[in-house]
Amino acid sequence: MQKIQNFIDGKFCDPVKNQYVDNINPALGTPYSLVGFSTKEDVELAVKSAKKSFIDWKKTSIKERVHYLKLISNLINKNLDEFAKAETIDNGKPLKLSTNVDIPRAVENFEFYSQCLSQFGEKAYQSDASTFNTTYHSPLGVVGLISPWNLPLYLLTWKVAPALAMGNTIVAKPSEVTPMTAYLLCEIIKEAGIPDGVFNMIHGHGAEVGQPLCSHPDVAAISFTGSTVTGKSIAQTCATSFKKVSLEMGGKNPNIIFADCDYEKALKTTVHSSFANQGQICLCGSRVFIEEEIYEKFRDDLVKMAQALKVGDPMASDTKCGALVSLRQFEKVLTYIELAKQEGGKILCGGEAIIPDDNHKKGFFIGPTIIENLDPYCRVNQEEIFGPVITLTPFKKEEEVLEWANSTEYGLSATIWTNDLKRANSFSREIQSGLIWVNTWLNRDLRTPFGGVKSSGLGREGGEYALNFFSETKNICMQY
Repeated sequence: MQKIQNFIDGKFCDPVKNQYVDNINPALGTPYSLVGFSTKEDVELAVKSAKKSFIDWKKTSIKERVHYLKLISNLINKNLDEFAKAETIDNGKPLKLSTNVDIPRAVENFEFYSQCLSQFGEKAYQSDASTFNTTYHSPLGVVGLISPWNLPLYLLTWKVAPALAMGNTIVAKPSEVTPMTAYLLCEIIKEAGIPDGVFNMIHGHGAEVGQPLCSHPDVAAISFTGSTVTGKSIAQTCATSFKKVSLEMGGKNPNIIFADCDYEKALKTTVHSSFANQGQICLCGSRVFIEEEIYEKFRDDLVKMAQALKVGDPMASDTKCGALVSLRQFEKVLTYIELAKQEGGKILCGGEAIIPDDNHKKGFFIGPTIIENLDPYCRVNQEEIFGPVITLTPFKKEEEVLEWANSTEYGLSATIWTNDLKRANSFSREIQSGLIWVNTWLNRDLRTPFGGVKSSGLGREGGEYALNFFSETKNICMQY
């Protein structure tokens, strides 16, 4: 089987201890490649390489960096079909989703920051006739980028592009569950001619790779996307050395549907926002609150549409829901479905493992699951499941649904459906989330800030917010 190696100092290499573990195709439930099991010795080599290359990379001009970003963007786009197929095999998501969303967004990330960088520069302030202040941004040095398994290339490049743009060197750690497109990105980096050591990648688990990377004294910043539990550990590790930290973590997002909504649009979008990528998107609306006046009709229509979603072979063009990413995630979701039953929930559809066909009988498939009759404060409504599972709750008053929406420890995103602009504005301001969508979902302008509040995040990504994070802001006051 193919070995997914580390990429250090411009070369593909085995882990120091030459250890590998199986990389599983989740739709088949069987190994299809091997991924490196690295250790702190590999982290040391990668950081050393990045630190050495920073001496020259930080001196590159904006024009040079823009050139590299555009070239990487073009090369990914040129190989889009290869990347999309690899993402689907590795992650279990439908090929149509990889082809139309994940890989194009990776292309856009590099293209966007090539443009954004040219608009991001120094600012000058004249205090009086002879005194001027100049504020500018310098690169941090070596930065550690830790990305998740749900949107592997999409979210990895969301970090790599601004980090490179600002003149930093990188040690990246993709999820060990979905390493293939990250591996392919290293080939693109090499083909683009990025100087050796500017971009390094280590494969492995959190304890053996992530922890040494976060605690390394020569790493100036950590950008992490993943679970809240891991994010808390990273925050504690980095706090002792005062290095910069950006954390994008879990969500338990409310989807609030008022009776005066655009019914058909709200219904269609709710199906998508509930079960896209098998519900494995941190922005999915897993708690659906429906105004009592339309509750029964909306519930019945939603169940009918969810049941019509085809679950099966991710490579098939008509598949809407593929496999969950791993056996561990598969078992976790099934455990929460059983918990929902214990907590008094009524399963309206789904709720069990699926075998789509004989070729996929070992795959990790669960049908779109809708549950009602649960208390807003029960565990299933408070804890992140990260799968194709949503709960439905009717509400009568704005005050009660606002309280329920804000009741979890999370605060990443929320969706509100109403044609009352006054309500939309006031309600949006009261929701404790970093991202609010009104009458839409996953509608992203890359210039805007992305991140959550409470246990969902620390800091913001996107646009100038990411460029600010990956740089040190300095002010020079000079009197002539």
